[in-house]
Amino acid sequence: MWLKVINLVRNKHFLSLTGNIIMSGLGLVTMTLIYRTLSKSEAGTWVFFQSILLLVDTFRSGFLTTAFIKFYAGANKDRTADVAGSAWFLGLCITGVLVVVSLSSLLFLNQIKDEGLVMFFKYSGLYYAFSLPWFLATCVIQGEQQFDKLLYIRLSNQGSFIVFIILLMITGNMTIIHVLFAYLLSNLITSIYALSKSWTRITTLGKRTTATVKDIYNFGKYSVGTALSANMFSTSDTFIINFMLGKQALAIYNLGQTLMQLVEIPLRSFAATGMPELSAAYNQSDRVGVIQIMKKYAGMLSLLLIPGALLGCALADVPIYIIGGGKYAGTEAANVFRLFLTFAIIFPPDRFFALTLDVIHQPKINFYKVLVMLAVNIITDFLSIYLTHSVYGIAVATVFPIITGTLIGYWALNKYCNFSYWSIFKTGYQETKLLLQQTLAKRKLQM
Repeated sequence: MWLKVINLVRNKHFLSLTGNIIMSGLGLVTMTLIYRTLSKSEAGTWVFFQSILLLVDTFRSGFLTTAFIKFYAGANKDRTADVAGSAWFLGLCITGVLVVVSLSSLLFLNQIKDEGLVMFFKYSGLYYAFSLPWFLATCVIQGEQQFDKLLYIRLSNQGSFIVFIILLMITGNMTIIHVLFAYLLSNLITSIYALSKSWTRITTLGKRTTATVKDIYNFGKYSVGTALSANMFSTSDTFIINFMLGKQALAIYNLGQTLMQLVEIPLRSFAATGMPELSAAYNQSDRVGVIQIMKKYAGMLSLLLIPGALLGCALADVPIYIIGGGKYAGTEAANVFRLFLTFAIIFPPDRFFALTLDVIHQPKINFYKVLVMLAVNIITDFLSIYLTHSVYGIAVATVFPIITGTLIGYWALNKYCNFSYWSIFKTGYQETKLLLQQTLAKRKLQM
């Protein structure tokens, strides 16, 4: 029995899912502390600042992560050193540009009126510099599929941030600027930890080659589109709400949206473990196999989300009150959450279409797809505000770019291997049924 437990704990799928559950849980704890101690206006400012910070950081993470894993995973010792060193070189170049932009903006801060923008331009350079080592360590760890180490790094980052926030609350120093300093310090501590454990492979910087730098660059300049697709739309929503409806409306909208991490947990976990399977099938020139694996993951996740969405819609007011407190009870936050849950079933096909396009060496299509989706999102956002003058309109408008991206991804993958969109859900049902039958059969044998 204990051997089975140990094997389960060491399983990469279990570690990936557990890591995402823990980190999403800690993220919700962090948001709870911030929402309950800062005013609606300050909470909105923090949301706006982080949205810009993480959107810009996506250019770095999206540029390097997928390309790094693609060229690093399964390679020999010399090749991995070359890939890691080349990634470090590109990471330093991208981070250097971001730091220079931050420093240059100090000359113009007096002309910026929005507090969230001021925080971003003033402190973003420090964040990007402090977070680079631990970010590249996560790339190495994912490439080696050592998800236990990935969990340690994330715990160091999110855990230290929570500890600092609690200390600020205890000492009566809970202000938005102190939260910012705690955030920067937690990233610095995490990078020092990753460096001390030799997980960053920074020593390989001298082993980079021009050819590999070009390989990562040429792949990354398009694969960044896949990463951007996960947050660019919410960020554009954030900008529009911030400047057209105000900081308090942004805090309310983000509270409802934050709970969608419950949907992102299985999406991220299955994407992390599904990509090696997709890559293996592609490398064996098995087109049917690639599409079948994609349909399995997307279909099973879609079916899994249905009961979760129904339960979430019924109990939406409870988590809103727990996280935000009484000042958010009766606001639009719970209904925003319900609207997002209603659309959740179409998220997995879009996400796995994008992932599969990367695997079959079509990141360029993802890049152009994201641009079209962003345009649709912005147009429908402005139209919804004009018609409704509320965050409800923004939430409803979110479904249109997702549908657009799904149609583009479906069209592109059909050119690779023909399949029916509805077969995704049929495959998901069959795979789920098979999994349940196998689980029940094992239990009967154990009894």
